[in-house]
Amino acid sequence: MNPYNMNEIAEQMDILFMTLDTLRYDVAERLFREGQTPNFAQYFPQGWQKCHAPGSFTFASHQAFFAGFLPTPATGGRHPRLFAANFAGSETTTAQTLVFDTPDIVSGFRQKGYKTVCIGGVGFFNKKTALGNVLPDLFEKSYWTEQYGVIEKRSTSYQFAKAADIIAAAKQQALFLFINVSALHQPNWFYGDDEAKQDTLETHAAALKYVDSQLPTLFSALQSKRDTFCVICSDHGTAYGEDGFWGHRLAHPTVWEVPMATFILKKL
Repeated sequence: MNPYNMNEIAEQMDILFMTLDTLRYDVAERLFREGQTPNFAQYFPQGWQKCHAPGSFTFASHQAFFAGFLPTPATGGRHPRLFAANFAGSETTTAQTLVFDTPDIVSGFRQKGYKTVCIGGVGFFNKKTALGNVLPDLFEKSYWTEQYGVIEKRSTSYQFAKAADIIAAAKQQALFLFINVSALHQPNWFYGDDEAKQDTLETHAAALKYVDSQLPTLFSALQSKRDTFCVICSDHGTAYGEDGFWGHRLAHPTVWEVPMATFILKKL
């Protein structure tokens, strides 16, 4: 059962929706259990929820996310959704689901008076091509620079610094802030000690530890404004040779199994 009444939350809180692009569930869960991601643990001590991604690569999953289809808990039964675009026949829309009469939740939040902002990360958000504009164009404001991209080792630091500026500038206006964190995506070899410059499961894990280290910048900024409902998840995982598979956009548990966490970040 969905523990949140999103209709009530949307009248009181800002919304943070953050995707940790390409993060595998098994890596996130292991680091959490081992105490290697202390900032994530501070804000959701219950740990990551194991879910199934709605798509096997960034564009497909985010199109589903913005239509209201977040990762589905990897347990039996029907799972009520937090958000939904109105359409007939939905079996996962309940009285607690925030339903929009718009084609996507981003424009739905904007219709409710929220300022909608995107901080892009991977190539599908870089606004360099027509395809790279599809997702950012859903938002009132969208931002991307090379510093936010996959080849920048300090990308999360730059993304969260920009987020802090956006949060401060929003002042009293309700804010729907989306961040696509690029650090986990290939290449991630530079977070490890691999002189061969090869991405591995270990460098994937090291990238997550780096992202965790940057969280205080983002969360402190949010807590200075007002209560924030947070959705943090991966859009898909990636394979590093398991069963002969590499990468994503394929059907393998390393790709389909993703972590998700939802929680309320209280204003300080």
